[in-house]
Formats: sequence, C-alpha cells, structure tokens
Amino acid sequence: MFRGVSQLSLDAKGRLALPARFRDRLLGHCEGELVTTIDYRDRCLVLYPLPEWERIERKLIALPDLQEGAKRLKRLLIGHAQEMQVDGSGRVLVPQPLREYAGLSKRVVLIGQGNKLELWDEAVWEQQRMQWLEEAAAAELHLPEALEHLAL
Repeated sequence: MFRGVSQLSLDAKGRLALPARFRDRLLGHCEGELVTTIDYRDRCLVLYPLPEWERIERKLIALPDLQEGAKRLKRLLIGHAQEMQVDGSGRVLVPQPLREYAGLSKRVVLIGQGNKLELWDEAVWEQQRMQWLEEAAAAELHLPEALEHLAL
C-alpha cells in the first residue's frame, strides 16, 4: 500500500531516488519491477508494481478494438507503458519521453495512491492541488453513492 507525498529531485540523467518506505515495499512486492505510463487525464505519470500493471493490462487488452474510446485508451496507456527497475541505489530511471509528457523538471512530487504511485512536476502538482482545494471549498464535493456514508 502506497500513501503519502514526497518531494524529490530528478538527477541530470532522469533518475529518481525512491523514498525508503516506497522502495522497500516495491522490492518486497515485485522485486523492484515497475511499469510506468501516462495518466491520460492529468499531466503526470503513474508507476505500477509489475503484478498490478499486468492485472490492468489484461483488462485493457480485453477491451474491444472496434470501440473507438477503448482503442484510444489502449493506445495511450499500453503504448506509453515502459518497464523500470529499481537499481542497487534505490533509484529508477524515468524514460525521457515520459518525462517530457509530464513536463518533469528537477523538482518532482511522488504521491502514493494505494496500489500505485503518481509522479508530478512539483510546480504542476502545487498548482493542481490548489485548484482542487479551491473547487472543493467553493462547492460541495460530490462523492459517488458508494462513498456517501464514509466518515473521515
């Protein structure tokens, strides 16, 4: 389970040193094998432990190619997916095309999302986070029916 926000730096080669709490879970769960792809709604990357990605990929592949939306989703998510391996120093190399998609600069934010991690450019994350907080404060946040009785 991945949770929490970490502010990190990419080195000049595009390597990211993973926080120990995430690295240890990844090494224990999937021997440090990850798959990274784009988030098709937001300009960030999504990092999946390999077994989690394989489960999602099977579902994507099963979608019908004759439905344009399904075909587009498969092109975006599977087409951009790249394997990554945690190295002996606890780092991963974020591929250049994915760094460009997400507009990643030196300062990044890694966010735990339960079964996956999101990687954002720090400035983009701060701007998006502020927008979401303002929207939530300005209007009642509408939760799915299944979450209406959730007590926080």
